[in-house]
Amino acid sequence: MNIEPVAFFRSPLKEKFGVPRQAGLVPVLKGEVRFVAPYDSPEAVRGLEEFDYVWLVWGFSLNGVQEFSPTVRPPRLGGNKRVGVFASRSPFRPNGLGLSCVKLESIEKGVLKVSGADLVDGTPIYDVKPYIEYADSRTGIRSGFVDYSTWPTLEVDIPDKVLQLLGPDTAGVLSSLLSHDPRPHYQDDPERVYGLCFGSYNVKFRAEGKKVFVLSAESITFASNAEFDT
Repeated sequence: MNIEPVAFFRSPLKEKFGVPRQAGLVPVLKGEVRFVAPYDSPEAVRGLEEFDYVWLVWGFSLNGVQEFSPTVRPPRLGGNKRVGVFASRSPFRPNGLGLSCVKLESIEKGVLKVSGADLVDGTPIYDVKPYIEYADSRTGIRSGFVDYSTWPTLEVDIPDKVLQLLGPDTAGVLSSLLSHDPRPHYQDDPERVYGLCFGSYNVKFRAEGKKVFVLSAESITFASNAEFDT
C-alpha cells in the first residue's frame, strides 16, 4: 500500500530535540493540522467539530533511512536498557509511523487547531480520526515498563530578560516543555549548554540536579516550506 500525506503539521518546534516524548505531556503546546489538496475541502472535516480529541496518524519524517533493529532503548528506561521495538513507542520502527491523540481546540477554514501534540514542524500526517471515549479509553490497565519507571519533572528558571523577550504565554509553553527534561537521560553534565529551537527563537539552557536554567533566547529565521506553509 502506498500512502501520501493528507496534511502537514505546523508547530513552534522546528527540530526533534525538545519535542514532547508523548502526546498530552505539554497540553499548552499549540499546533495546526493543515490539509493539502484535494483533502483541504471543508467538507472533509464536516462534523469533526463535535469531537474533543482526534487521533493523528503521522510519519517520523526526520529519521532518515534506518536499518531495522528488533530492540530499542526507550528514554524512560534511561537509554541503557533494551526492549522489543513492538513493546515500545520508539520512533525507529519498520514503517516509521506515529500515532498521537491531541485535543481539538477549533476548526478554522478547514485547519485543525490542536493542543498537546508531540510532532515537529512539517510532520506529514497520513490520516485523522476522531477519538471516541467508549472505544478508545481504558482504565486500570498495565502499561509495562512505564508503570515502574518514573519521569520526574524539573523546575525551570527563566531570567527576566528572556521573559520580557518571549512574553508570558510563550515563556509558559517553553517552561512546560523544559520541565519534562528534553535531554537524553544518559547525559547529566551540569555544565553542558543545550540549544532548543522554539518558534522563532534559539533557546540556550543547562540543567543541574532537578532544575533547568534558561540562559538566553536569540531570534532566528527559518526558510518557508511551500509544501505545507499555506
